[in-house]
Amino acid sequence: QVQIVESGGGLVQPGGSLRLSCTASGFTWDYYSIAWFRQAPGKEREGVSCISSRDTDTYNIESVEGRFTMSRDEAKNTVYLQMNSLKPEDTAVYFCAAENFTPCRHVAELYDHWGQGTPVTVSS
Repeated sequence: QVQIVESGGGLVQPGGSLRLSCTASGFTWDYYSIAWFRQAPGKEREGVSCISSRDTDTYNIESVEGRFTMSRDEAKNTVYLQMNSLKPEDTAVYFCAAENFTPCRHVAELYDHWGQGTPVTVSS
């Protein structure tokens, strides 16, 4: 069984930074996509950033471009979402999702493997 575990969320002031971690276990995929989604209270879940095993670049939605960056440590089976210059509108529960396809896709319905979510609150 594939297990996804996120961590790193918390309370941060506007303009601050957080780094979220997503560790996957229980799979032997030769190719994969890992995506971050977020869901604010009363809002639909939206894709934020993604990376795949066949990509050299990461792909972000426009609202976070230049502020959020994904990276990975294959030895630790972990990907990271570095979030800088955080804004109150970034407040949401952030979810990590993984699936054995490429290229990366920001479509929640295509992912079967999800973490439990880690909350991020940006407030003074």
